[in-house]
Amino acid sequence: MRMIIIYFGHKINTILKMKISIFLTLLLFQTVSFAECRQAQDASKIVIAGGSLTEIIYFLEEEERISGVDVTSNYPQETANLPSIGYVRALSTEGILSLKPTLILGEDDMGPPLVIDQLELTGLDLRIINEVPTANGILQKIECISSILNGENRSESDQVSMVKEDIKSLADIASANSANGIKVMLILNMQGTSPIVAGKGTSGDGFIKMTGAKNAADTFEGWKPINSESIISYDPDYIIITKRGMSSFPDIESLADTTALKFTQAAQNGNIISEDGMAMLGFGVRTISTALKFAEIFDK
Repeated sequence: MRMIIIYFGHKINTILKMKISIFLTLLLFQTVSFAECRQAQDASKIVIAGGSLTEIIYFLEEEERISGVDVTSNYPQETANLPSIGYVRALSTEGILSLKPTLILGEDDMGPPLVIDQLELTGLDLRIINEVPTANGILQKIECISSILNGENRSESDQVSMVKEDIKSLADIASANSANGIKVMLILNMQGTSPIVAGKGTSGDGFIKMTGAKNAADTFEGWKPINSESIISYDPDYIIITKRGMSSFPDIESLADTTALKFTQAAQNGNIISEDGMAMLGFGVRTISTALKFAEIFDK
């Protein structure tokens, strides 16, 4: 009996230690996440690597702080007048430092890793903002950047209140669309006559889910070109293609007629729609209003 008591006592201690370890790990991650959103000591000269972050700073009317942006920061149009640091995933340390930033904001695909390491060694305030591809994830990103710039959460401001209203409307319509089982295919670009399509785990997949629709191409991970057989088998109710993907075609009709897309329900019902890629996939403020627009279309 004594051996049994000792055995179970040992087991209970082990379980308690595991629970404490898990709790501390979660607490650590929460602290790290919170730390990224703490107020910057000096946010007077910001260099940004990520279009959604630039868009949010303009939304917060703090654009006078921006010293430079990457090439994905193409909205609003005024960003064209700002110094460029190159592509978000192919940055150079020298290019960023030449702008003498007091704060660097980057999306979580900022890179390459060597540049991140070098910037951290300089002691500059570098914040990598995590991407959560949902409407609430965008709201959290807005609130985080507001806290970094001003040390306060603007969740009750008129601007953010409007975003919250759109999120609520989106959630209501998305719920109805989910019940209707609408299938959507999102095309990033065309590789000849083969569309490069959003699979699971992509920003395109996240955008489709925001509308309450089902990703027709959820049988694979990432962005991939698909053949005619796959297009026909997926048979989406709607097809969304980025404006960049439309660049080789004069119009939607030409796109459908020269590809296997013409065999889909989407093409036959006139449900192929072109939209700005960053507005959908950037997961800035515009992504919420764009998702709401598509959710309303799917709900008709």
